[in-house]
Amino acid sequence: MESPVMRPLLAPLAAAAMLLSGCQQRDKALEVHEAWVKLPAVPGNPGAAYFTIDGGSEGAVLVKVAAPFALRSEMHESMAMDAPGGEHMTGRMGEHMNGQMGDHMAGAMTMAPIADVPVPAHGTLAFAPGGRHVMLYDISPDVKPGDSVPLRFEFAQGAPIAIEATVLAAGDPIPAD
Repeated sequence: MESPVMRPLLAPLAAAAMLLSGCQQRDKALEVHEAWVKLPAVPGNPGAAYFTIDGGSEGAVLVKVAAPFALRSEMHESMAMDAPGGEHMTGRMGEHMNGQMGDHMAGAMTMAPIADVPVPAHGTLAFAPGGRHVMLYDISPDVKPGDSVPLRFEFAQGAPIAIEATVLAAGDPIPAD
C-alpha cells in the first residue's frame, strides 16, 4: 500500500529514472598517443615513426600517416622469415611468400608496404619497432633530436587526427610505454 506522503515523490523519481536510463555514455573516439620518430643513423636514409592507436566505439581503418617534415611516408610491416627454407613468414604478408625463399633466408627480417590497417573497436593497434611502422623518406635536415614534429593520421571514415611526435636520434633508447 502506498503512503500518501510517498505518492508526490514517486512521480519525479520515476521521471528521473526514465531520463537516466535513456542516457548512454558518449561514443569513445579513436585516440593516437605515444608517437615518436627515430631519425636515421645515416642522413638521407629513411627514418621511422611509431605510435599507438586506441580504437573507439567502432572499428576504423588507418589509410595514411602524413608527415609534412618528410618528402614521403609509407606504412610498412616487418616480417620474420623464421623457418628453415623460408617456409613460413610471420606478419600480414606472410601468406604470399610461403615456400618462396631459400634456406639462406631463415631468420632474416624483411618488410613490405601495407595499404591500410584495421583498428579494432575498443582495441589497441601498435606501430612498434620490429613490426608495423611508418617509413619517412627524405626527412628535412631541420628536424633534430628533441624536436616535436606533426603527424596526421587519416582513416577510411571520419576526421583525421593530428598529434605531435617526439624526435629521437638513431642511438637513443626506445621510449618506455
